[in-house]
Order: sequence, then structure tokens, then C-alpha cells
Amino acid sequence: MDAAIIPPGPLVALDYLGIAVFAISGALVAAEKKQTLVTFIFFAVITGVGGGTLRDLMIGAPVFWVNHNMTLLVCVACALLVWIFSKARLAERAILWFDAIGLAAYSVYGAAKALRYDVAPVPALAMGVMTACVGGIIRDVLAGEPSILMRPELYVTAAALASALYVTLVMFGAPPLLAALVAGLLGFSLRAAAIVRGLSLPSYKG
Repeated sequence: MDAAIIPPGPLVALDYLGIAVFAISGALVAAEKKQTLVTFIFFAVITGVGGGTLRDLMIGAPVFWVNHNMTLLVCVACALLVWIFSKARLAERAILWFDAIGLAAYSVYGAAKALRYDVAPVPALAMGVMTACVGGIIRDVLAGEPSILMRPELYVTAAALASALYVTLVMFGAPPLLAALVAGLLGFSLRAAAIVRGLSLPSYKG
């Protein structure tokens, strides 16, 4: 894969969108649990950077947040906004929707970054899913909540749809920005349908 066909600049907006909304979802968990500001910031940071950190370590990229200040500042700002403006009783529903936006954005950006580092298409798909899901998994484990992997509604499936669609469209010559828009919207739509209608995959009956 020619890295030149995946422009890093415009798609970085997806990275910051994913960071911000996942950071907000992490801080909202702290709000739901009525925690201190320090915990708000910790949950915002770990949720915002968790998936991307693992992705970068696996594809041999410099870990995206350690060489500049902006990523952690975005996470801290999101935590402060939630601390000031959120209401704990509204947090649970808000977590779902911020998480859905982050899921779509990070699935696409994770796959795009993997392709830029010459990762093969199928592993690039997996890197998109990992980028989108790992931060939320860490958040839920630390908060003592059931992991997103153990919930019946569509979550990882939505991440896989967005990531796979982006990789497929780019492989077939679609402009990366168009591919990102289409893949992200469809991934978000599937997750939104799961939230609103309770869509889920069938569970094992054995």
C-alpha cells in the first residue's frame, strides 16, 4: 500500500474527534460514579488514548501522544467540561452516544493509520477495531462495569463495519476522505441503531 494515497493531514481530524469524544465518555463514567476531578481526568485520558496507544505499539509507529502536548490537553479539557456541565443522572445515556461517535471516528482513523504504515488490509481492519474498542474496554474494567465485549448489543460489529468498509473502499481506489466519511457514517448508524432499537447478534445457546 502506497502511504501517499492515505493523506495523514485531513484524517487527523478524525483522530482528535475520537480522542475528544472518548475522553468525554470516560469522564462521564466518572460523573456517573460521582468521583473526584482527578478521576475524571484519569478516565478521560485512559479512554482517549488507550486504543491508539496499543495500535501504535503494534504497527511500529511512535506512540501518538507522547511527542506533543495537544492530545493530553484535549483530554484534560474534556474532563473539565464534563466536571463543570454534566449531571450524573444524564451521564449514562450520554456515554452511549459519545462512545458511538468515537467508535466510528476511531475505527476509520485506526485503519487509515495502519495502512499508512504498510500494514496489510486485514490486519489494518483489526487495528481500526482495536483503536476504537480498547479505550472503552479499559474504562469499563477500571469502573467495575461489564465490558463492552460482554454486552449483547452491536458494538465491536459496528467498529468492524466502519474499519472494513474504509479499507475496502480505499483498496478499490476511493478517495480516502470520501471513504472515511462513508465508512464512519455507516459505522455510527449501525451503533446508533443498536442503541435505539437494541440490535444484537444472536448469542450461543449451547
